[in-house]
Amino acid sequence: MELTDSQKGRECPQKRSPFDLIMNQIRRKKSFTDRRPRASVGRFFRPVENSDKKDGGIPEGGQPEALQGEEKAGSRDPAESEVCPTVGWGRVKQFVQKLGKKPDSHTLSLGHCDLTATDVLELATLLPFLSLLEEMDLSWNDLIGGSLKALTFHLQHVSRLRILRLSGCRLTADDLTALGQALDYTPLLEVMDLSWNAGIGGNLQCLTSGLRPGSRVKELHLVDCQLTAADAQTLAGALCALPGLELLDISANRLLEGGLGELALQLRDTPGLRVLRMHMCGLKQDSLQMLGRAFQVLPTLELLDLSCNKEVSGGFAQVSAHLSQLKHLQSLDLHLCNLTEDDMQALVQVVPSYGDLTMLDLSSNKNIGGVSQMLFPSLPLSSLKTLSLNNCCLTEDSYHSLASVVQSLDQLESLGLSWNRCVGGNLGLLLDALQPGSHLQELRLASCGLNTEDLLHLASAVKRGPLAHLRHLELMYNEGVNEQGWAHLFREAGGLRALAELDISLRPSSTHSLDVFNRDSKRSIHFDYDMQDTAGHRETGAVEQVP
Repeated sequence: MELTDSQKGRECPQKRSPFDLIMNQIRRKKSFTDRRPRASVGRFFRPVENSDKKDGGIPEGGQPEALQGEEKAGSRDPAESEVCPTVGWGRVKQFVQKLGKKPDSHTLSLGHCDLTATDVLELATLLPFLSLLEEMDLSWNDLIGGSLKALTFHLQHVSRLRILRLSGCRLTADDLTALGQALDYTPLLEVMDLSWNAGIGGNLQCLTSGLRPGSRVKELHLVDCQLTAADAQTLAGALCALPGLELLDISANRLLEGGLGELALQLRDTPGLRVLRMHMCGLKQDSLQMLGRAFQVLPTLELLDLSCNKEVSGGFAQVSAHLSQLKHLQSLDLHLCNLTEDDMQALVQVVPSYGDLTMLDLSSNKNIGGVSQMLFPSLPLSSLKTLSLNNCCLTEDSYHSLASVVQSLDQLESLGLSWNRCVGGNLGLLLDALQPGSHLQELRLASCGLNTEDLLHLASAVKRGPLAHLRHLELMYNEGVNEQGWAHLFREAGGLRALAELDISLRPSSTHSLDVFNRDSKRSIHFDYDMQDTAGHRETGAVEQVP
């Protein structure tokens, strides 16, 4: 089963033991309190003042030009000569390198570095020497929550900042207030990612109060922030200050429902919106209708993600007219929306108007299998690159309809048919339709009821050439394949020259063929396997083939 964006984000550990924290501090070369005292505050900030006058930045290979000029002029006293080795770009390099990162005057990437409040304070003192900074990423440092004010005050020194990422930092209401107040210091800011900060829920106004009309923000990421209906209304009111917004991601906020009507209405203030992600937002039929009315004022929308909103079931028939106005839509994700036959009939009417559609995901909608055959002939065959129909309970008629159009899907790169048992015994019908010049890179056939004959067809297709670009092949949980089928596939697998990952499910007796393939292959291939021993115990794992 596919992981949601919020689940992926939570894979990073949120809690650490006291031992981990102590060891983290020991690993640091020097703590902030170990630094040499500075001669004076005036001397510390003097390089910034001089560099501002010259409108220059800090060279990546050395210290600020102001400091270099002072050295040539011989204007430093003994106290200053003792401080200089630890200030400027040298201090920046020392701080970044002790965290295991590479210093860069334009990009500061300190995600997953176990930063503490002390580190934030030290970083704040370094910002005057990073005047060229354009991107700052402090994501997944959950110990810096509550200390952001020490940093935001110094954002005035990085006025060229365009990208700010603070995902998974346990931000508090005070942090949001400080960040909102600091938005005036970063007039060029285009990307703000605050995802996976539960403290934003109920406190979004602390941030949006700092937005000024005409803001240049183009991307706003607020995934899984426990936003409430009140936050949705707050965001709706802030959209008028974001006329250039191109991407809005409010996925995995299940409590938005009460405020989605107002938010949908105010989307008219963002006519340039290209990406709208509302995955798992608790959408219902009425909120879907309100959102549908907003589509007529979003002529540039290219990606629409409404997945994992089961309560919209049956609501697409009422918004089909609005959906058809998205003439430039390239990606439509409706997986796990509990679509009905009426919804599918509505999509059949809408999809032909999507001439630029490259991705369609209808996976995990188990009620559409019997009517999917009406959809396939209406697909934009010349542009579609990704088609996901995993776990859709496709019927044999639907499968035959799909196979009949596959040969016309010239640009198809990814096809997902996992957990559709109708594929078993009929895989050759699909493979025979693939042309030698096929661009297919990913083929998912897990738990499809495949048998030995199907794998013989697969081996034949490998030899024939239409799978020459295949990089990922998924064959997990197809117990009907015997040793002969696996052995024949592995003998022909040399034709899969681009293959990078092979997911398989093998019985113990089949591992010999896999070992032979591992030994004979000269390429690096990652194998995921699932097998049972003679006692019936299931074992899972991975084998990495090293060239």
